[in-house]
Amino acid sequence: MTEHNPIKPPKPEGGEEDKSSLLERASGAFGLSNLGAAPMPRSFDDVPMKRARPLRKTVAPAPAPEATPAPVPASAPAPVEMSVEAAREEASLPVPAQPSAPPPAVIDGTANPIALAGERVEVDFASLRKAGFIDPEGQASALAEEFRIVKRQILDAIRLAGTAAARRILITSPHENEGKTFCAVNLALSLAAERDLEVVLIDADLANPSVKRVLGLPERAGLMDVLADDQARVESHVLQTDIDGLWVLPPGRQSSHASEALSSRRTAEVFERLTAQAPNRIVLVDSPPALAASPAAEIAKHVGQTILVARADRTGKTALEDAAQLLSACPDIKLVLNGANFSPSGRRFGSYYG
Repeated sequence: MTEHNPIKPPKPEGGEEDKSSLLERASGAFGLSNLGAAPMPRSFDDVPMKRARPLRKTVAPAPAPEATPAPVPASAPAPVEMSVEAAREEASLPVPAQPSAPPPAVIDGTANPIALAGERVEVDFASLRKAGFIDPEGQASALAEEFRIVKRQILDAIRLAGTAAARRILITSPHENEGKTFCAVNLALSLAAERDLEVVLIDADLANPSVKRVLGLPERAGLMDVLADDQARVESHVLQTDIDGLWVLPPGRQSSHASEALSSRRTAEVFERLTAQAPNRIVLVDSPPALAASPAAEIAKHVGQTILVARADRTGKTALEDAAQLLSACPDIKLVLNGANFSPSGRRFGSYYG
């Protein structure tokens, strides 16, 4: 380690050692005696204070003539006052264009209900009884009571929503042979038994139409013919049955582009035309299975309720989840268990009705 020794100042010749500080010696050698403290002034000038700017006048919005201001909800933010300069600057800024809302499907809101004016046909009641469906002319039965429960849930949802879409109901299942057409026809018969109700049952299972076969209806133009012709009126193709309140729209011509036809704007127009301004009209749509064909997912975009039919001991949980995901465009999906031989609540209508 290097040794550091203090440097001693030189001694003056013939005298004693100078004990003055380094600054004092420098002042004597270089004449730095003027480096003293600055003189203190006797008085101070007044420092100008910063004055606050005068408040600007605010512009109060003028009330519109002959208009009642709308109430402001409790959660809405308080209105912000704007200065004159800020208002002028904001007025000079270009206002961005707002995206326009899509136009309504077709129907004028002030229009009258569109009357159904199709051909009158007869239902094969013997075929219905033989196949185990509800007998419109028969007595009360356990099956009729089961579908009354389903019907009440649907009618309650319609009253709660209060929209035309809620009166359009899709009936489907994950796979085939799970009972969707059985439920669609029985539900249509149950709803038609209500007073002052019109029920339109649409056979939209174009690959395997079953509604017209179950009811024993003749071959007629139907849904696909209306979708293919923009000039066709759907109310002219809805068949009036001899069951009070029940109407049926057949599937119509066979087409390999059914999914594309159902995804077009024409489908929205047809459904809107059937339910516009008709609060007592309910539309049921029997579609292909959701996991077997795409039309069910397309129809789900135009309805307010969906009934997903599951068959006991056959339909799996994964299939139900996948089908519900494909039908998620519909805001209300209900599950109906078909083919069950037991009731967890102990409810047995058969023992009551014999």
